[in-house]
Order: sequence, then C-alpha cells, then structure tokens
Amino acid sequence: MEHPEFNITGTHIWYYYCCPREVWLMLHQVNPDQDDANLDLGRFIHEMSYARDRNKEISLGNIRLDIVRQDKEGLVIGEVKKSSKYAKSARMQLGFYLMELKERGIEAKGELLFPKERKKEEVVLTEEMEKELLQTMEKIGEFAAMDRPPQPQKIHFCKNCAYKEFCWA
Repeated sequence: MEHPEFNITGTHIWYYYCCPREVWLMLHQVNPDQDDANLDLGRFIHEMSYARDRNKEISLGNIRLDIVRQDKEGLVIGEVKKSSKYAKSARMQLGFYLMELKERGIEAKGELLFPKERKKEEVVLTEEMEKELLQTMEKIGEFAAMDRPPQPQKIHFCKNCAYKEFCWA
C-alpha cells in the first residue's frame, strides 16, 4: 500500500495525545462522524468564543492559529478548546505551534483558552517539550506508514469520541 506524503499538523498532535488510533484514522482519511454532537459543540465554541480576537486567526504553512495578538511582553498565540479535560493534548498542540513559529524565527508564548470553564493556561515552549514533540512527530510518521490501524483500546476519551462507532460498532 502506498502512503501519500503529509505534513504533520497541530490536529495530528492533538489526536496523538488523545488516542493514537485516531491519528491513524485521520492520516488515512477515515473521517469521524461529522454529525457527532461533540464535534458540533466544539465548532460552536470555536466560532463564538473570543470573537474580538477571531479576526486575528492566521494560517501559516501547516498550522492554523486560533488567536494571534500582541501584548506588552510580545506575541501571544491562543488556542481555544471546549474542555480542559484534554489539557495535555491541547498543551502539546499549542507547543507544536510555538515550535513551528520558532523554526521560522518567531518567538511567542501560548495561551490555552477554555471559554466554557472560564479558564486560561499559559504555555511556554521548553526544551523538554520540544524533545517530546519531536518524538511524537516521529511516532506519527510511523503511524502514517502502517497499513492497519492500531487495535482499539477502551480509554476514558472513547465515550465522547466521534470515531466511537468505527471502533466499537
């Protein structure tokens, strides 16, 4: 089986930390249930939250930044999420964006924004995070080369997953 070339995106990073099987499905263009209520809620929160900053959304190569703004300390990249339940995934996704910007000579800090919970978390790209992200990117490349997805494993994220029918039907 031949595999198309791909660029790793923040979404791949996000899914890797939620469930590696989801990464494989996404990389092999198996789309989740687009009518899933959780996807709809996520889209709604993304569109309606921080509307004042939305006009500053930017696409740069293989990354799409939700919010880009300048504060007194410099450039801030904001990532909007519906829940802090996926904080590790969100942190690593934002770290990936910060790393991509750094490679382009742009220094920035990050903010995770959880509007439903009225929470905000600062994210700073550290050497340790960069090393982990590089390892994660390597693993994602390995998933892309696999002909079959990893076996499904019941985890706490399955309940709200838009792929649950694919894994558990």
